[in-house]
Amino acid sequence: MRLATYRKGKTCILYDADSLCDADGAPQIDPYHLDPEYWRRTGKVIGEAPGRGASLFLQAKHEQWVLRPYRRGGLVSRISADRYLWCGVERSRAFREMRLTAHLHALDLPVPRPVAAGVTRHGLTYEAGLLTVRLPGSRALAELLPEADAALLQRVGHTIRCFHDAGLDHVDLNARNLLIDPSGAVWMIDLDRCRLRRTGRWQQANLDRLERSLQKFLAPSEASRVARVITRGYEG
Repeated sequence: MRLATYRKGKTCILYDADSLCDADGAPQIDPYHLDPEYWRRTGKVIGEAPGRGASLFLQAKHEQWVLRPYRRGGLVSRISADRYLWCGVERSRAFREMRLTAHLHALDLPVPRPVAAGVTRHGLTYEAGLLTVRLPGSRALAELLPEADAALLQRVGHTIRCFHDAGLDHVDLNARNLLIDPSGAVWMIDLDRCRLRRTGRWQQANLDRLERSLQKFLAPSEASRVARVITRGYEG
């Protein structure tokens, strides 16, 4: 994967030049590709994910993509749901997540291949979006919990350990940000605000956060049991 930047008007795009370049090197990416309304107008929205920001599943030329607009939560969203303070394009949430995802992808860790990140500046603020390749047929761990066996749960724990060994602190590790593809492989998504760190207490904090998310989908005793099985996979 070779990352390159492309500017057009107020928008700057960081993209995978190996997959989004014509033969003459011109990028096959434009600001409108980060606009949900463009995909709706062209009839290429094939699905939508739940949650803040309402990620869209898109039919691109040769593969399916996921477009995730960056959205704020909590009280600050009442002021602005999609604007962030401008501190430079490389410090934007989209560029940071794109570069981090590309780094993990290069390490052969199971993250969806990043396609492009776009940032549009509006004076002292900006709005942004991220495109990644979709994993067709994948389902969130949260959906599979009622039927998840010990083997799957231990694979979840092992996968988390692989990311931790690479130094990834996933600040929002929950049962919706772990996807299971049709082959049973475990993938990690949504790396917004995540970072690389040295070994520390954050690793246990990630696991604790995951256990708290399990309690939203399972009875407390069952959530604890599932967390223990995941931990066995993590420690094994």
